[in-house]
Amino acid sequence: MTTIYDPKHPLYLDEADTRKEMERVFDLCHGCRLCFKFCPSFPTLFSYVDQHEDQDAGKMTPAQQDHVVDECFQCKLCYVMCPYIPELHEWALDFPRLMLRADAMRRANGQVSARDKATTAIMGRTDAIGTVATTPGIGAVTSVVMGSKPGSLVRKVVEKTAGISSVRMLPPFAKTRFTTWFKKRPKVRLTKRQAKVAVFPTCLVEYQDPNIGKDLVKVYEHNGIECSIAGDAGCCGAPFLHSGDIDSFTKVAVRNVKMLADEVRSGNDIVVPQPTCSYVLKKDYVDYVGGPDAKLVSEHTFDAAEYLVKLHKTEGTSLDTEFTGTIPETVTYHTPCHLRAQNIGLKSRDLMKLTGAKIKLVQQCSGIDGMWGLRAENAHLSLPIGEKLGQMVKDAGGDIVTGDCHLANTAINEQTGNKPVHPLQMIARAYGIPEEN
Repeated sequence: MTTIYDPKHPLYLDEADTRKEMERVFDLCHGCRLCFKFCPSFPTLFSYVDQHEDQDAGKMTPAQQDHVVDECFQCKLCYVMCPYIPELHEWALDFPRLMLRADAMRRANGQVSARDKATTAIMGRTDAIGTVATTPGIGAVTSVVMGSKPGSLVRKVVEKTAGISSVRMLPPFAKTRFTTWFKKRPKVRLTKRQAKVAVFPTCLVEYQDPNIGKDLVKVYEHNGIECSIAGDAGCCGAPFLHSGDIDSFTKVAVRNVKMLADEVRSGNDIVVPQPTCSYVLKKDYVDYVGGPDAKLVSEHTFDAAEYLVKLHKTEGTSLDTEFTGTIPETVTYHTPCHLRAQNIGLKSRDLMKLTGAKIKLVQQCSGIDGMWGLRAENAHLSLPIGEKLGQMVKDAGGDIVTGDCHLANTAINEQTGNKPVHPLQMIARAYGIPEEN
């Protein structure tokens, strides 16, 4: 059995080997049970093993194994908590990587339905959808669909045709793309340049919430950081990866690695305002593309707040800590799973604390993970997770709500009616930088 989850291993897509590895890992997880609260996969796994008097995970059927796989939404919190990860233990347990392998194996062996493939093909092409949705005239149709109320006839038709849940709130598309705004804005001359970065805006910022990118650029320039756009920046490929379509993911990843490595060699660090995408650039490109360019990109990729805190703490550079704008007394901050999985600490919290605001942490998954929580077949599992998050945000009672993940923020908005802002948007207002329309 292959205990190292290397997608280039000749047995990576072998069904017998993959299922034997699931048996090994499921047995370890059943004995530990530390992760019972993170996602539906673990209670489902435990219930199947507990059915047998000898509690032998090897007696699970392939269908039962697949049930566990289907309920994993790649939050990766089990890896953060696991005492058996390769770095710490010879048993080398990596549950999220195993689930990615199982998804890829099932797809490669014809065990994924045509409907599932169709949903992935539609939802995974975020750049194509975003381009259409932000094109004047054409985009109006998309706005009607995305803006339709959950449960409406329009949404039910979309669910039937594309597999997108009719009951979930969807993040709307913007009228103007972030890169369009960036290219048209007046040239900014920095009086003292401290660093150079290429912004990888991600499809979420590029097409759906460009204001995050606008405030990122303005906060960075306020602190003497020269900003450019990372080549032909688009989607990181996560929707394909998390659906088992590693061929499509690898094509996206190879193109992005080449483009981003060129940016680094030209003297730029890479800054990413969305945690799932920064995780993919730091971790997944190394695994699925590999080579010196992927390693170079990984070493020079930073979360947006992470980079500012680095500037603040590095000798020879500094962060402006004179905040003369609007500062809320209390800030509820949702810590996204894919930031916690990067093991970089809570940099957005640390950054916002510099303003003098009191930060209230909410550490609860949103149950979205891009496509997983928006697929029709997963809504009944995802919504209760989002409801728990929404209640925790309400209980925290901050003056404003912040969160780095746009999809998690949409889930919070869905549950509370309160639209969170990105931490860098809170910092922008604290500097007195006005919000653009």
